Amino acid sequence: MSEYLFWLSDDPFDRLKPLSPNKGRGVPRVDDRKVISGIIHVIRYGLRWRDAPACYGPHKTLYNRFVHRSRAAVFDRIFQALAAESTATKTVMIDSTHRGAHRTAASLLKGGAFSRQIGRTRGGLNSKLHAVCDGDGKPVVLLLTVGQVSDYCGADTVLDALPEAAVLIADKGYDSDRLREALAERGVKSCIPGRANRKEPIVYDTELYKSRNLIERLFGRLKDWRRIATRYDRCAHTFYSAICIAATVSFWL
Repeated sequence: MSEYLFWLSDDPFDRLKPLSPNKGRGVPRVDDRKVISGIIHVIRYGLRWRDAPACYGPHKTLYNRFVHRSRAAVFDRIFQALAAESTATKTVMIDSTHRGAHRTAASLLKGGAFSRQIGRTRGGLNSKLHAVCDGDGKPVVLLLTVGQVSDYCGADTVLDALPEAAVLIADKGYDSDRLREALAERGVKSCIPGRANRKEPIVYDTELYKSRNLIERLFGRLKDWRRIATRYDRCAHTFYSAICIAATVSFWL
């Protein structure tokens, strides 16, 4: 039904246009706004590409442009460029969430050059999305790993990508002496409760810690996108591109 169709309005499209490739392959291209709107529609509603409404153009065009730009990390760069505009990075929050893999994506890769970033946990085959958000609850760093990667290992990976911040807030899954020391070396104060098995209790700002609900709400909004709530993509780069698109549209446009 037409009321459920997604269309990029002028202002968001004008922001995306200078960040998107503008060269074709020598043949007339389907209108870029129409194609991008169609890609967003498919990801938001969890459709198969062949089920995309005809008003967006041929479904093969939507799929091909999405895959080509995913391989070229176009959607990653768009997200990073817009997220870099954040001015609310004095306090940042980090957390992670598991994304279950649908049967169409849930085969473990036994060989090849690229990992699918699908791992086996007690919850089955899944991937793990790590995110850092700013003080307004908008994502500024995203990372996709296999499901069994621990929270503090994920934090180690994104550490160099953290914006300049005074405080990092996280739950007890990030309670690691190594992470606390790494943050201190960068002049970042950690607001992280200690695990129950710590011999000495960790002192942290309990009032400031309450604002961690911002990143929980961030994940809630991303999970409203059906192709994010469940992973249908076999390739890690296409699933990560879908996440970047959802984060960009939901928070930065």
